[in-house]
Amino acid sequence: MNIVLFGPPGAGKGTQARILTETRGWPQLSTGDMLRAAVQAQTPLGKQVEAILTKGELVTDAVVIGIVAERIDQPDCRNGAVFDGFPRTIAQAQALDKMLAERRKKIDMVLELKVDDAVLVRRAEQRVKDTLAKGGTARSDDTPETLRHRLEVYYKNTAPLLEFYGKQGRITTVDGMASIEAVTKAIAAAIDGR
Repeated sequence: MNIVLFGPPGAGKGTQARILTETRGWPQLSTGDMLRAAVQAQTPLGKQVEAILTKGELVTDAVVIGIVAERIDQPDCRNGAVFDGFPRTIAQAQALDKMLAERRKKIDMVLELKVDDAVLVRRAEQRVKDTLAKGGTARSDDTPETLRHRLEVYYKNTAPLLEFYGKQGRITTVDGMASIEAVTKAIAAAIDGR
């Protein structure tokens, strides 16, 4: 089963994707993680991506689609995957549908994690505090200020996907403000109920 986890930045998509990987065996395809790995490696693409991520902007579709296409062809994706942070635009969703169709696959479900913006900002602030308390370094794209900008970008570019996938009858909405355990149970019930 191929699932898209959908919601604003900080909604818990990465957390729930990891849980689905652990409980269902579907690999987490996080474009954010793939792009951050390129940044950490300081490849030419990584340096370009770093500047874009620091501003809270979106990387080009060609870069993201290329990364996803290579990853979906790996053997561990044979039985499905959890898309975390992709697609972010209607053009990416259309490209993803086309790419999957070429491989005789499809998106089976879009799980929307619904969370209020104020809660997202508080979560970002807490993540920074927790990271610093553990002696770590906060990610440059994980500050309340950057999150506010990322939310603006999300509502402009990504939120229209709700209508795109809604017309296809693929969306299931989950209360993302509930506890991690409650969100996990709601997601499991939605998947098992298909």
